[in-house]
Amino acid sequence: MNTKSVEDLMDCSSEVHYSGFHMDGLEQRKGGTEQPTTSAIDEYKQPFLIGVAGGSASGKTAVCDMIIQQLHDQRVVLVNQDSFYHNLTEEELKRVQDYNFDHPDAFDTERLVTVMDKLKHSQAVDVPKYDFKGYKNNVFPARRVNPADVIILEGILVFHDPRVRALMNMKIFVDTVQMLIFVCQEGLSVILPIMHVILKQCLTSIQNL
Repeated sequence: MNTKSVEDLMDCSSEVHYSGFHMDGLEQRKGGTEQPTTSAIDEYKQPFLIGVAGGSASGKTAVCDMIIQQLHDQRVVLVNQDSFYHNLTEEELKRVQDYNFDHPDAFDTERLVTVMDKLKHSQAVDVPKYDFKGYKNNVFPARRVNPADVIILEGILVFHDPRVRALMNMKIFVDTVQMLIFVCQEGLSVILPIMHVILKQCLTSIQNL
């Protein structure tokens, strides 16, 4: 499956899209007909918020890509939790290799809640741009996000805070086999030599039985 980077999805997610994706409250049927409609979202009072969580390299971006493609007659916006990392202090920068970016405290959750609440109420917001080289979220200009029909929030810990969970109309957790995640993160060039050693040890052990 061809997937886009998170940055590509953010850029294209504000375009107009066409839907075959059906969700309660987003898609409705009229008069008992079996043919689903694709414009019922116009009757929905607030934007439909979808949370997509899962481990690093678990396939969250691919899931977001599929949702955006399926909802291509709606205005869809993708917001990434990575945009809300805290600025690292000078002391933290000195030992950045030991910094845990997967811990809830690594994120500015208060700002995330404020942004998502405003989007939920159809207000335009400025989403920070995080500089992963300098570990700062003060890149100028910030990303301006306008109200949309569907808002997708993607990240490893988007369901950790109950206030964020409460804003979601739909919650998706991408559960992937840990070995597959390891392969995606490290690449086959790293994995294959390791697997070769493991298999060799297993075969040696079996032969010695």
